[in-house]
Amino acid sequence: MPNKISLTNDFPVIDKSNQLYSRAVGLIPSVTQTLAKGPGQWVNGIAPKYLAKGKGSHVWDVDGNEYIDFLMGVGPLSLGYSYQRVDEAIKKQLDDGITFSMMHPLEVEVAELMRDIIPNADAVRYSKTGADVTSAAIRLARAYTGKNKILCCGYHGWHDWYIAVTARNNGIPEAVQAISYTFNYNDIDSVRSSIDDDVAAIILEPVVFEAPKDNFLHKLADLCDEKGIVLIFDEMWTGFRMALGGAQEYFGITPDLATYSKAVANGMPISILTGKKKIMELAEEDIFFYTTFGGEALSLAAVKATVAEIREKDVIKFLAAQGSKLKNGYNEIASKLGLDYTRMTGYDWRSVAQFDAKGGDPLVQKSLVQQEMIKRGVLWQGFFNMSFSHSDTDVDYTLQALEQSLEVLKKAVEENRLKEYLIGLPVQPVFRKVDNFNMKPLKK
Repeated sequence: MPNKISLTNDFPVIDKSNQLYSRAVGLIPSVTQTLAKGPGQWVNGIAPKYLAKGKGSHVWDVDGNEYIDFLMGVGPLSLGYSYQRVDEAIKKQLDDGITFSMMHPLEVEVAELMRDIIPNADAVRYSKTGADVTSAAIRLARAYTGKNKILCCGYHGWHDWYIAVTARNNGIPEAVQAISYTFNYNDIDSVRSSIDDDVAAIILEPVVFEAPKDNFLHKLADLCDEKGIVLIFDEMWTGFRMALGGAQEYFGITPDLATYSKAVANGMPISILTGKKKIMELAEEDIFFYTTFGGEALSLAAVKATVAEIREKDVIKFLAAQGSKLKNGYNEIASKLGLDYTRMTGYDWRSVAQFDAKGGDPLVQKSLVQQEMIKRGVLWQGFFNMSFSHSDTDVDYTLQALEQSLEVLKKAVEENRLKEYLIGLPVQPVFRKVDNFNMKPLKK
């Protein structure tokens, strides 16, 4: 029998997952379309590899095992799987069509909606993935300023200008690598010392897990204004979660350009670029940014329904409330068990577990807790990405599963047998970083 949500489960049987995986090896490079969904980010041999169905906050793998999901599609499921209001809007639009030979009214209606919600949205454009709109923002910034260099902080997609600063920059021309750089979050001096006369834009995730200190974001905005640099907020995670209008609403900062995706359409593929008119008007004729599926109507219908639900149900407040219970509950459990080598940090709506090396290899610690959570029916990568479908029952159960899983971690550490307790292969590190790589362009 497939596993249900239970504290007394054995490890799930994942035969069908493994069969699918074996068919994908050699056919699909790295076997996954999304790095965070691939087997390298899960305990290989224990975690399922393929999911077949989702409803609310629960998912079922291809072997029929049930789990509470805290990855939520790597962020897009802000309301939950198969959410009725959004699904009905999609089905209604499906009856009329998906993609048309001319523009569709929803393009205008959703743009007006974004203008009402997002502070800097004098103008709005759509695409399909986050990398599309961050790259469009970079092109606009270069066109507007006549400059070339980019300073970034966070994760901004797979396109050349960003991947140039990572360890996976094979295939990126040296000329591109020479004009993309990074700076340290919460270190305004690292930004100031990196600026020269050829910096076109500064792009960053306004927050990841660390909060801005000493008015960092406000100082950054002032510095960009002073130096004639375009400030871009990458709001893939903060948009429609931190506040309805994202980090720019939350912090009271209006960046020149901003990019959104994930939570805005509850799983449908759409990304949104917003910005001040003086820059966005360059998209009329000066730069080229067009896609066949930019006006695809199912996703636009999903945006309207999702935003309406977020507004009417006060979803932002709910995400913070439920996430707070989990973040604080984790830390209370760790404190009670005397685990001074792990804690949960970040924001209430999205938090992350940290593991200190004094408890052993941090990745192995994380892997062991993940392994034990999966056994108990919880899909957990060390994050709590909250959705409107995470019920009180889900939260209460997850805290029970966490306590049992952290007890296993404690025993493994005390016995100095951390790797022996791990049945599957540990999760792998990824290249994602937010500071201290490819720093500081040379000033001319």
